[in-house]
Amino acid sequence: MPKNLFAAAGECLGCTDVDRKLALAAALADDWRTGGLERDPTGASDGFREAGRPARPELVAPSRLAQRRLSTPRGHAALIHAVAHIEFNAINLACDAVYRFRDLPDDYYTDWTRVAAEEAYHFSLLNERLGQLGHTYGDFPAHNGLWELAVDTAHDPLLRMALVPRVMEARGLDVTPGMMQRLAAIGDHASVAILEIILRDEVGHVEAGSRWFHHLCAQRGLDPEQTYFSLLEHHLPAGVRCPLHRAARFEAGFSESELDRLEALCKRS
Repeated sequence: MPKNLFAAAGECLGCTDVDRKLALAAALADDWRTGGLERDPTGASDGFREAGRPARPELVAPSRLAQRRLSTPRGHAALIHAVAHIEFNAINLACDAVYRFRDLPDDYYTDWTRVAAEEAYHFSLLNERLGQLGHTYGDFPAHNGLWELAVDTAHDPLLRMALVPRVMEARGLDVTPGMMQRLAAIGDHASVAILEIILRDEVGHVEAGSRWFHHLCAQRGLDPEQTYFSLLEHHLPAGVRCPLHRAARFEAGFSESELDRLEALCKRS
């Protein structure tokens, strides 16, 4: 008898052991794809306030995070750790997108179980690279901003799709090429190769967010572009940071009109 999709997503979301979480994320996608899981929405989600994570890294305010200088071995490792932390949180975000929102089409769950498995793969690549640099996940402090955004958008899948894939993850599309250039400049081609994989897959993750954002807007009779920019104005009053990776964002479901408007909102630094 198939297991409950939502229970499986909740198990992965709540898991605090890194290796087990990676295995559960991979199994979640495989089991859903092969019919080993079924949707049984009975029993409301208990609303995770804290996602499962190991005791380390220590979570601190973003202002307390030191600048990562690639000219030092520690700064080099700290940059890889920061990206690994983003990918670890992305596992939880994808699992939460399945666990929390239970009345969407099957294709939605196909997308977000796949995303969970891909984020787990990304994390495993980065943590292996950290090991080659003499470190492991948890060795550097990190912040909890991504999960806090999950809590803030827990009541509405439209808001979640707008602000997580189409803001936070889309920002990753913008900054990853620059990180790749910095790492290539110090000869770290192994990390560049990992980031190439991540950038390729993240385009697909943002595209899934764009697609489901448009689906939910259509369902509610809302104009997607106007809704998106209204949400940005409310939730990101400080503006948008540039430069944008226009080609990647376009492939990920942003229209040329949206990209032009985003660039007009840019907070250049």
